[in-house]
Amino acid sequence: MIELRDIYKIYPMGEETVHALDGVSLTIDRGEFVAIVGQSGSGKSTAMNIIGCLDVPTSGTYRLGGVDVSTMGDDQQADIRNKMLGFIFQQYNLIPKLTVEENVELPLLYAGVAPEERRRRAKRSLERVGLGDKGRHLPAQLSGGQQQRVSIARALAGDPSVILADEPTGALDSRTGREVLHFLQQLNDEGNTVVLITHDNSIAVKAKRIVRLQDGHIIYDGDARDPRAVVQPDESREGAAP
Repeated sequence: MIELRDIYKIYPMGEETVHALDGVSLTIDRGEFVAIVGQSGSGKSTAMNIIGCLDVPTSGTYRLGGVDVSTMGDDQQADIRNKMLGFIFQQYNLIPKLTVEENVELPLLYAGVAPEERRRRAKRSLERVGLGDKGRHLPAQLSGGQQQRVSIARALAGDPSVILADEPTGALDSRTGREVLHFLQQLNDEGNTVVLITHDNSIAVKAKRIVRLQDGHIIYDGDARDPRAVVQPDESREGAAP
């Protein structure tokens, strides 16, 4: 489903250059639940932007569903985002003046879906996240956890090939955050491909596979239950005899 091959993303910083991604290769199969983990500056946000067709690599190849999207222009990438990707953001990104149902319909509107079909899909998605009775509410009338579920419903409405969740629990209390993570696990159990971006090991281990980035490189890629998944190389040496 997702195939990155020798991806570089290089930014000029004055007289120097920063390699946000430095030759990254990664494959994510259909139906996987993968957490991409790293601290600030590790390259995880750059990786998310490329996977989400929000940016293009400096060099390398990115195939999404077998389609090479690494050299596409803005309009082509927008079309791919609408058709193949569903986004869940930390701050929900709901439009305050639109109803919950209208917020869920919005990406379908951009995709050119007819009004009656948009309403049908929005209602179905809201029912799927347990908010079928909240369609006429405004976002401000909902709790933070409910607003995040609306953003999940919006991501699901277009029946995407991949769900990209960027720090989806960052604005929530711990109990509500656990509920959102449990729902992402349910979506994966139903066959959805889920890619979770986070800096938090306790959240990453809810996925089935962890890809850890450091300084633009992948330093771990494997089972989330393996202790090495949550220990960086320098951390594993702390306390060791000199």
